[in-house]
Amino acid sequence: MHRRSLLKGAGAAALASTLPMPAAASNSLPLQAPIHVGQVGLRVRDAEALAGWYSAALGLEEIRREEATIWLGAAGTPLLALTEQAGLSLAGRGEAGLFHTAFLLPTRRDLANWILMAIDRQVPVTGTADHRVSEAIYLTDPEGNGVEVYADRPQDNWQWVDGEVQMGTYQLDVDGILETLGLLPPSWRGAPVGTSIGHVHMKVGDATRAGAWWQDTLGFDAVSSRDDAVFLSTGGYHHHVAVNEWMSAGAGRRSERETGLDFVQLIRRDGGTPTTFEDDWGTTIRLS
Repeated sequence: MHRRSLLKGAGAAALASTLPMPAAASNSLPLQAPIHVGQVGLRVRDAEALAGWYSAALGLEEIRREEATIWLGAAGTPLLALTEQAGLSLAGRGEAGLFHTAFLLPTRRDLANWILMAIDRQVPVTGTADHRVSEAIYLTDPEGNGVEVYADRPQDNWQWVDGEVQMGTYQLDVDGILETLGLLPPSWRGAPVGTSIGHVHMKVGDATRAGAWWQDTLGFDAVSSRDDAVFLSTGGYHHHVAVNEWMSAGAGRRSERETGLDFVQLIRRDGGTPTTFEDDWGTTIRLS
């Protein structure tokens, strides 16, 4: 029980308080939606060191190398691109960019195995939360990029009121997660088959304007809209993308000479011509 209590004491991250969201939920997981997140790219100062961190903390494996870029992923599927550039400065907290990349594990039992690994390896955790539709743990990589590790609750259990799914931030039931293992020993052997990027959360200077851009340009549904944050998805998922101005209100275009978010790669299920977009804060969005 002592091992289990270590992470429980991490406390909930001060993220969103109440996150409503559109229309009737489907039973599709995020990757079955019309458009979902495929990969995320980061500009980094030390790709080798960060690759080692993501391997140790998340169990990602190296997929390939392309010049200055190291691609990491799970079970042969590329998820994260780390592109090293000389002379980058660390992005400030109040600037636009990445809030977190959220890695979705296939099952609650996978999350239990990850938790025990994180305790054994003393992986620093910055917060935990039960969001009603998902259970999440938050980290920060060595260059300041936010990371979420989470598992979704069954979609049939999500509650929708007037077209909005009911979310929030509550204490995470770590013991309940670990109980899914029963008498089985821990079996974390790296990110399991089916691990994906469930959503990407970004800092922007104007959340309302950013939310409108995602709707008008890329056809996402605004599934929760507040003055300071908008959550968006396709296919009835709780969110594939979120934009907030919690730390970055009024921020301008991002500098290309700073670390952080380089691109977000979206996958469109019905195919189509690959297209590249750029939002008002200089983030490249690739749709393929």
